[in-house]
Amino acid sequence: MFRINRLINQTRASLITSKQLLTHEHKLFPQHYAKKSSTRFLDIYQLGNKQAVEKERARLADEMNRGYFADVAELKKHGGKIATANKIIIPALAAVKFPDLDVSYSDRTTLKLPVCSSGDVANADKAAIPKVSLVCLTFRASSQAMVDSWSTPFFEAFSDSKNVHLYEVSFIDSWLLCRSPIKRILLKIMRKSKDAGENALQRQIVYSFGDHYYFRKELKILNLLTG
Repeated sequence: MFRINRLINQTRASLITSKQLLTHEHKLFPQHYAKKSSTRFLDIYQLGNKQAVEKERARLADEMNRGYFADVAELKKHGGKIATANKIIIPALAAVKFPDLDVSYSDRTTLKLPVCSSGDVANADKAAIPKVSLVCLTFRASSQAMVDSWSTPFFEAFSDSKNVHLYEVSFIDSWLLCRSPIKRILLKIMRKSKDAGENALQRQIVYSFGDHYYFRKELKILNLLTG
């Protein structure tokens, strides 16, 4: 009987200690799924893949070299303007190619950006392919003001143009928010594209779910607070 009571008391003490540790950890590291970066795991079949493991290590080292405070310091330094906009159009051969990006509208319809011809000109819908597209990217809500500084003048200048497209892409990389049930709920309550009335140019609000590290690497985007 004495042994049983001692076992019960030890178990109770362990449970209390575990609860205190969890409460303490929760205070130290508050979870906010809309702001924290995505939690990524290597697939089980990749654990034995040396190349995949090395690639993941290189990524982690790259991300650890630049954190939130570095982004804030850079934002304070130049207000988020990483580079001066070119007044001359960059030749196609010298320009950085915009990577393919799958996005979703609030009604769950999908689109692949950039909208361009697949090469089969005979079968391509020429009317649906714009001559000019402005794609604004936001990784955090704080960068919306910078996006507006680009999209609003562009919309006012080309509101009557039928062959011009304007997209505002919001990136959501939280593992939880990218799960199908949560994603469907989010799309219902997210900001929607507004009807521009008689204007030919429509401001299209779209969302990209999932990891965007390699997308940013191709475009050389380091600061997540800018847009």
